[in-house]
Amino acid sequence: RQEPQDLGEAEGDDREVRCLALTIYFEARGESELGQLAVGHVVMNRVRDADFPRTVCGVVQQGSEARNQCQFSWWCDGLSDRPRDKAALRESLKLAMQIYRGCTNDPTAGALWYHTSEVRPAWSTKVGRPQKIGAHVFYRGKPEKQRLTKAFATADEPTAECRQGLPPG
Repeated sequence: RQEPQDLGEAEGDDREVRCLALTIYFEARGESELGQLAVGHVVMNRVRDADFPRTVCGVVQQGSEARNQCQFSWWCDGLSDRPRDKAALRESLKLAMQIYRGCTNDPTAGALWYHTSEVRPAWSTKVGRPQKIGAHVFYRGKPEKQRLTKAFATADEPTAECRQGLPPG
């Protein structure tokens, strides 16, 4: 699978932020800011969890060996990965940068899973109590382990690093 053009030239942290931004864009662009933050935090929560890949792009691309088997459907749904709404993409990039730098609180309190509220996957009964945010339902538990993950500490006030270098928005 070829990466979207928006990721091709990015390296290091820039590439990670772009993977996060494209996930927010394709999974939640019609959502409120809270809904978009929630989707972005699921990716970061997985990066911090030993059961998932250790990078944002690794988490997003997990399961991409087969069509429609990805953890994040936009990555292997067979549709174009070229963002068309530039304003929404800019907003996704801004939020991704804030989330990646730890400048936002996690509205999901450590969720590792989510799905649109229009479906009810079989796994949803095995991962803890649901929390609805916008058009998505979020879960903190793990299937076989039946335990809740610890929520990650996030900054209440942006640090100096968070206040510097963020695009205006």
